[in-house]
Amino acid sequence: MIEKRKQLILWLFEVSRNLYTRFKKKQPWNLTTAELVVMPSHTYGHRLGLFLKSNGFELIPKVERHDAYHVLTGFDTEVEDEIALQYLCFGNGKRTPYLFAVLVLGTLLLPEYLPYYRKAFYFGKKSNPFHHYDFKTLLHLDFELFRSMIFSERIVKSLKETQQIRSQYRLKSILV
Repeated sequence: MIEKRKQLILWLFEVSRNLYTRFKKKQPWNLTTAELVVMPSHTYGHRLGLFLKSNGFELIPKVERHDAYHVLTGFDTEVEDEIALQYLCFGNGKRTPYLFAVLVLGTLLLPEYLPYYRKAFYFGKKSNPFHHYDFKTLLHLDFELFRSMIFSERIVKSLKETQQIRSQYRLKSILV
């Protein structure tokens, strides 16, 4: 049953992305994964390129910052991670209709992960704001230095630990 709910969410993500890219007036970055991967290895752009390459992705025009969020936070691309990423962004101060829709629908359709979502929200709350940056202009920055300006070492460590055990959140809620 959970897999069908995840498939529904994936379909909703696809539909909303298509609508967003069609009507949004943002300028696309016009960068390929290959161009990002050849940036110097210490840069945010290189890390973004590796993330895209390892997932078999190219940047989606007009929503490139979403993949930049994945790289910055370390969240995977599984459905529950996509929702948790939005919770982190909400905790960090981001407010958009899309984000609210993901929070509501994601929580209603996958309540098993609510403890995971709450932790993600907490991490966003405890971090320096990042959702307002123009990430294209930051691609040349040293990734570790930039990340350390957003997240404390303790938050990065806790975030990694939480992401590694995310499947246990679902199991705990089923058993309770």
